[in-house]
Amino acid sequence: MFFTKGVGTAKEQLMSFEMALRNAGIEKFNLVTVSSILPPNCQRITKEKGLEMLKPGEIVFCVMARNATNEPNRLIAASIGCAVPADKVQQYGYLSEHHPFGETDEKTADTAEDLAATMLASTLGVEFDPDTAWDEREKTYKLSGKIVTTTNITQSAEGNKNGLWTTVVAAAIFVS
Repeated sequence: MFFTKGVGTAKEQLMSFEMALRNAGIEKFNLVTVSSILPPNCQRITKEKGLEMLKPGEIVFCVMARNATNEPNRLIAASIGCAVPADKVQQYGYLSEHHPFGETDEKTADTAEDLAATMLASTLGVEFDPDTAWDEREKTYKLSGKIVTTTNITQSAEGNKNGLWTTVVAAAIFVS
């Protein structure tokens, strides 16, 4: 699996999505979105290595977050969060999609990681207080010894000042 992100702007919403996919380097594939499970023993590879392993027109599974606006200066974001369990050979992890309006990169990224980690923690039976801040829960998750890492990929943009469509995408791309 590899992560990628992109942003695109165009007169039509579909074309701005295409431009965001091009910017992310994944426009030439037939993308099939799937739910948020990181398979056991899934290895993270670089985008460059992953793209070399895929052929144009290939059906490719992904977890994707996307957002779009044609409102001038409106802040949009798309983020994929990832939580990897300590036992990545036997246990699956989680990916999450988050696609807000008006959030900074940092807040969007934190929320995406928090979502993935919280889903994994609840699956693994890690006790936590859902009302505490992400920073505190992150410490609890990692100290439990059941969650090794969390990460994210986030793309944000401001809506085009002339009212063109602006689209952002963030994706986890699965490669066989």
